[in-house]
Amino acid sequence: MRAAVLHQARSPLAFEETPVPSPGPGQLRIKVEACALCRTDLHIIDGELASPKLPLILGHEIVGKVNALGEGVRDFSIGERVGVPWLGQTCGHCSYCLSRRENLCEDPIFTGYTRDGGFTEFVAADARYVLNLSAYENPIAAAPLMCAGLIGWRSLLAVGDSRVIGIYGFGAAAHIITQVCRWQGREVLAFTRPGDVQAQEFARQLGATWAGGSDENPPIPMDAAVIFAPVGSLVIDALRNVKKGGRVICGGIHMSDIPAFPYSLLWEEREIASVANLTRKDGIDFLKVARQAGVRASTVSYSLEGANDAIADLRSGRFQGAAVLVP
Repeated sequence: MRAAVLHQARSPLAFEETPVPSPGPGQLRIKVEACALCRTDLHIIDGELASPKLPLILGHEIVGKVNALGEGVRDFSIGERVGVPWLGQTCGHCSYCLSRRENLCEDPIFTGYTRDGGFTEFVAADARYVLNLSAYENPIAAAPLMCAGLIGWRSLLAVGDSRVIGIYGFGAAAHIITQVCRWQGREVLAFTRPGDVQAQEFARQLGATWAGGSDENPPIPMDAAVIFAPVGSLVIDALRNVKKGGRVICGGIHMSDIPAFPYSLLWEEREIASVANLTRKDGIDFLKVARQAGVRASTVSYSLEGANDAIADLRSGRFQGAAVLVP
């Protein structure tokens, strides 16, 4: 099968013929229909995340059809459409798993990081962590839901019942979760790269009531902020713009250092928190909400051989929404 393979950090992906995986006990083999590109993939390529499996087939926003069943699999059938997210497996017995916080498992496996992912034609996945996508007819549109949507959803849960939410970094996750916020009756203020008029117009089209650069002040105080851009200084900007008791949620897996800031910005019960990974319940709950809210991911498609172009375009912000590889 064809695959885009990372051999070492800070190198382009190589296009190679690799063996088709055989599903082990409890696994599915999935014929990949689409795999979205995530900023986490950039962090792995750039060497900002430690100890990836190398050589590695990246990609953890996978949509495809079940092609083969491993021993003991009963809940899926051949030809069924499924999704494979970032969380590929957990130990099931550490304190986090036993307290329903499997996203913090002490011995996890992550798709496209410590296990080969979806920048290829076939992938093997643990059936217990695969999501049912039989209700989704368009695999390309569904692919970004598998991480951008899921981490956006977990970030939204972290802000509780906040009504006015600022979102810093208007990319794949932000454009999905903005649609959920509007369906829930929340108000979204979108912060983009300074001067990025196209991203600001895109945010307004999706229902943001205000959009401007991250160097601007919002027109009203915010109850909470979610930061998807990997820029630590935005934490300080967000703290300045949230109300007393407001929460600032860091939604990325990697961020540059947060500069020192005066305690007065944190005082009055403001909080800074991060979200990490996802749980299977997150996936089930989010897909239900996404269908009810009529979420539509905006995508730009690339061939598998165009993966390096997609990476470059994501890095430079040349498109709105999400990039999706289509083998």
